[in-house]
Amino acid sequence: MTSTPGSAVPTAATTPRPPEQAVREGRFSPAERWAHGATAALMLLCIASAACLYIPALAQLVGRRALVVTVHEWTGLLLPVPLLAALASRALRADLRRLDRFGPHDRHWLRAALRRERRPRPQGKFNAGQKLYAAWIAGAVLVMLGTGLLMWFTGLAPLAVRTGATFVHDWLALAVAIVVAGHIGMALSMWSQRSAMRQYPEMRQLPESGRDFKDPA
Repeated sequence: MTSTPGSAVPTAATTPRPPEQAVREGRFSPAERWAHGATAALMLLCIASAACLYIPALAQLVGRRALVVTVHEWTGLLLPVPLLAALASRALRADLRRLDRFGPHDRHWLRAALRRERRPRPQGKFNAGQKLYAAWIAGAVLVMLGTGLLMWFTGLAPLAVRTGATFVHDWLALAVAIVVAGHIGMALSMWSQRSAMRQYPEMRQLPESGRDFKDPA
């Protein structure tokens, strides 16, 4: 980088363009992409069927309540299956270990995010927000599965316990729907996050600003 004589500020004509940045779209293994897609489909179907059960207008529009209940029960029961099946993948197990580890850089990332700082935030393959989302949604699915089983099989617990399970299940379902909607919104707004889940082995150029760049390492 050069500057005009007597000035420490580089001129526009001599300032080089930012280096081109690229991200490998095959950042995740086929097993990880399959598990993500299958889990997403089951989650959306589970949320949609729940909405048809609890929102009167949708219930009246769809009808066939018994069928909707069956769909909701089985999609909820099958929700953990894609992840459990994909545990045979070494790449998935490695990424789960990454998601489970919080370091000093994650605290810096969260602090910068809370302060809405626009400077680059330190992160590895997954940022702190993604790690928190993964931990929260995993715990929520387990709670939803447990409370749903208590509601489904009425002989498992007394009425008072089932009433509490219904309360937790309903309100947690609303929280899950809101968080999943936020997750989808973030994914739609970030080009590199969407492209990382597509099966393209070649390198694709990111937008020149590079704002969505995420370190694939």
